[in-house]
Amino acid sequence: MEISKYIDHTNLDNTATLKNIEKLCNEAIKYKFASVCVYPYYVPLCANLLKGTNIDVCTVIGFPSGMSTKDVKVFEAINAIENGATEIDMVINIAALKNKDYKYIKEEIEEIRDAIDGKVLKVIIETCLLTKEEIIKMTEICNETFVNFIKTSTGFSVSGAKVEDVELINKHKGETLEIKASGGIKDYSTMEDMINAGATRIGTSHGVEIMMDDDCDCCHHHE
Repeated sequence: MEISKYIDHTNLDNTATLKNIEKLCNEAIKYKFASVCVYPYYVPLCANLLKGTNIDVCTVIGFPSGMSTKDVKVFEAINAIENGATEIDMVINIAALKNKDYKYIKEEIEEIRDAIDGKVLKVIIETCLLTKEEIIKMTEICNETFVNFIKTSTGFSVSGAKVEDVELINKHKGETLEIKASGGIKDYSTMEDMINAGATRIGTSHGVEIMMDDDCDCCHHHE
């Protein structure tokens, strides 16, 4: 398998400089990653640096707590697309889920989906804060709203992706819904475990190390 195509090459460090983001984009070009994932502030820069490549520019909305209002998230998503983002990773309102306000959650997802004009939408559910029942419920909502991906984690909460959560989502997802595993994926074997559990996209800031990993027999080019 061409593992680079699974990777959203991520830098969500809020001290990241222009140089750091330029490096991220250059690495994405070199290794042919699926996308770079950055804060909205850096979307115009990445869109410019990646022009003419087939690497997507992914950004985060309502990040990392998910507690902005619906209108704010919708505006943030539209603004990101106008600035050149081609993929949107939005955080659900976890409090609304805890309140069992599924109508709110569904409306928020649908409003963002409709506002971004057919661009890829990934819904971050923050699995480490959810019960099994809530993970299943969110998988069902993602099925019903026809989003592209359900994403495990922001990487900014108590823990990241777990294989058993990916397996649980995989068991309940519809055939068009894909899974992005993110948070704490730092090496090839962890990535492989996530893919085997059903993930088709991996969010990681360790993409280069994964590509250089000795376990990865498909890419022995230590440069």
